[in-house]
Amino acid sequence: MPDLRRTLTFAAGLYRSRLSFAYHGYVRRDPMSLLHLRPGRDDPYAIYRGMPRFGPTRIGNWVTTSHDICATVLRDRRFGVRAAELTAAPSVADEFDMSFLDKDPPDHTRLRRLAQPAFSPKQMAGYRPRVERTVDDLLDRAAAGGEFDLVSAYAAPLPIAVITDLLGVPDADADRFARYGTVIASALDGIHSLSHAARLQAANRELRELFETLFELRRREPADDLVSRIVAAEGDRIQSHEMVPMCNLLLVAGFETTVNLIGNAVNALLNHPEQWAALCADPAGLAGAAVEETLRYDPPVQRTARCALQDVELDGHTVRRGQFVVTLIGAANRDPSVFPAPDTFDIGRAQTADHLAFSSGIHYCVGQPLARLEAEIAVRRLAERMPDLRRAGPLRRRVSSIVRGPIRLPVRGGSGGPARSVAAPGRRVQGDQQQ
Repeated sequence: MPDLRRTLTFAAGLYRSRLSFAYHGYVRRDPMSLLHLRPGRDDPYAIYRGMPRFGPTRIGNWVTTSHDICATVLRDRRFGVRAAELTAAPSVADEFDMSFLDKDPPDHTRLRRLAQPAFSPKQMAGYRPRVERTVDDLLDRAAAGGEFDLVSAYAAPLPIAVITDLLGVPDADADRFARYGTVIASALDGIHSLSHAARLQAANRELRELFETLFELRRREPADDLVSRIVAAEGDRIQSHEMVPMCNLLLVAGFETTVNLIGNAVNALLNHPEQWAALCADPAGLAGAAVEETLRYDPPVQRTARCALQDVELDGHTVRRGQFVVTLIGAANRDPSVFPAPDTFDIGRAQTADHLAFSSGIHYCVGQPLARLEAEIAVRRLAERMPDLRRAGPLRRRVSSIVRGPIRLPVRGGSGGPARSVAAPGRRVQGDQQQ
């Protein structure tokens, strides 16, 4: 009976929240509510343009569309990331520990330092052959069928192959890790239904079991991978109860940002044929620029938030201790006071300021070098091998107001062109060593 009561209470809160968003969005035209509804998923940028530079939200927090204010808040140590609800919607934070992503110093500093070396320049150089080989293998299979879904056949398998390799996940478990990670990532901005909550709980439980089994394996058989380094640091730099959350974060963040970045990049390029043609004319020279412009123009993560740890004066207002400032990254990256012609997608754009797609300050995305590497190679090789790429059906977006990207993008790419040999066969590439 207690479990039934908890379920009924949870369901009631969930549906009250959905009704509240619908009422305040569609009836009262509250922009933050609209961002949780279909208009926000279809085109959040149209909503951002109608919002003030800095102002209050209907639930007593603050929100900003300004690049300068977002950057200030993200870098200011008077703000933290205490796990608390920004809306009435049930959050994955209730069920799922995201390690140092949800922590302030000193715990954030301690845990981040353990993960940071896996994303060093030396490690990125070692991952490049693995990424290039995986990209060509995926394009070989995609080209054989002519028409394919860019997300499920290309954008998603690439980062999951790389992140499981980095963690040291055995081949036999990689597909299961990908499935569970996808379910958990789908709840980053809230739980949408009772069935969604059940899937999340099951994925959380089974992912924990898989990681604990992997920890036992690496205690017996250490390898050159991140899980082995985490196990070796147990009891010193990381406690036993912190190990699964650390791996959960790295798994989810390791592919969720990249799959949406690749999907958004290809979608923007196909929406702007002249930009696609320019990329195809110089793939090696412009692929990196195409990725950076996508990060500015249509970033995978649309917003984040910081909690005031003390009263802070900001843009002529007082943010009280305990209040949140929602930093709308997607809006900041199109701030006309910072980026000329901000609504124009231009891969030749001169970089006049840094975008905030990977956040800023001490929580600057630890995995951004890997995300950039994977996306740059994926976009470059697609332009080299499939210059006649075109849509083969309608795009379908994920149901999320925080993470933006397609869950289905049918394309047709012709023959695919010849694959380039970039490395000898071999599954694992770590640092400068291929095993």
